[in-house]
Amino acid sequence: MGYIKQKDRELFENFFVLELANNHLGKLERGLKIIRNHAAVVRYNNVKAAIKLQFRDVDEFIHPEFRGTSEHRYIKKTEDTRLSRADFARMVEEIRYMSCIPMATPFDEASVDLCVEFDMPLIKIASSDMNDWVLIEKIASTRRPTITSTGGASEKDLDDLVRFYEKRDIPLAINHCVSLYPSEDGELELDQIDYLRDRYPDHVIGLSTHEYHDWQSSMLISYGKGVRTWERHIDIDHEGVPVSPYCSLPEQCDTWFKAFHKAAEMCGGRGRSKRIISRKEIEYLDALVRGAYARNDLEPGYVFTKESFERDFYLAVPLRKGQLSCREVMNGEHLALGIKADQPLTIDHVSGPYSQNAALKGLILNRGL
Repeated sequence: MGYIKQKDRELFENFFVLELANNHLGKLERGLKIIRNHAAVVRYNNVKAAIKLQFRDVDEFIHPEFRGTSEHRYIKKTEDTRLSRADFARMVEEIRYMSCIPMATPFDEASVDLCVEFDMPLIKIASSDMNDWVLIEKIASTRRPTITSTGGASEKDLDDLVRFYEKRDIPLAINHCVSLYPSEDGELELDQIDYLRDRYPDHVIGLSTHEYHDWQSSMLISYGKGVRTWERHIDIDHEGVPVSPYCSLPEQCDTWFKAFHKAAEMCGGRGRSKRIISRKEIEYLDALVRGAYARNDLEPGYVFTKESFERDFYLAVPLRKGQLSCREVMNGEHLALGIKADQPLTIDHVSGPYSQNAALKGLILNRGL
């Protein structure tokens, strides 16, 4: 019995997370422009996507002695990109207005409360917080579906987190992630997807990726390996601000989404049930099936057995419309009509189930040349 109900699995299936991070640079208008530009590409490509923000209660997140210092890059960036609660509320409003799903990574407990206040449908646990059990318990207390990135997590870290969520019956998707910004192609470790699917079969497995050489290859590979949720950092080329190489511009996301549709088209989208064979494919294969032809002149009343069929008939292409083929087994049926040598054996020649069953007769009459 799986831990994820079908409705919860569908929540994560074919789902994209566009990570805005701090690319708004602390400017509301820049953040809104990133949202609008990427949401337009999402809509154009008809994909299900969240635009994800990062929440920090900056006053509590940074120790007083280190506030205002430029010595620590992470602390300086956190302070420089600070937005007000009202600014974040406006961005969440814009994400919803643009028909995307609002989402956030909270880095502290007060930020989890902000996720609840903004009614975020999903929450993300960052790779860096895989062992932060104070924060994890706070996130789980919301009972909201959660995505976690594995980053540098150990196997025990992952097992502990998965068991914690399974025990509480909270939907959890698990993203393979290499925490290198950017990642070279040889650093992607995409075979880890197989490991995660095998170890956590009841969970949707995703890919959080930071490569920068192309926006197609990892999509095609990961989809084929069974990944069904993806995450990338996003940005825009605006006002001369340098774009980090691990961030995706709208036109690059467009290529990424198109690669997803191509992968889904090529894989067929049926990993849990036998695919439905198309009429086009059936007609093509029917043209390759051998039809039954008489070796000798045979009279009405001739009785078919395995031995007599092999003696008096041969199989060859093409298969004609209404002709019996190598797929039909005949034993005990009689010839209702006489047949000449090298003539096709048709459904009208034989008395038996092939001519008496209307559906079967229709299939035979309509296949072949």
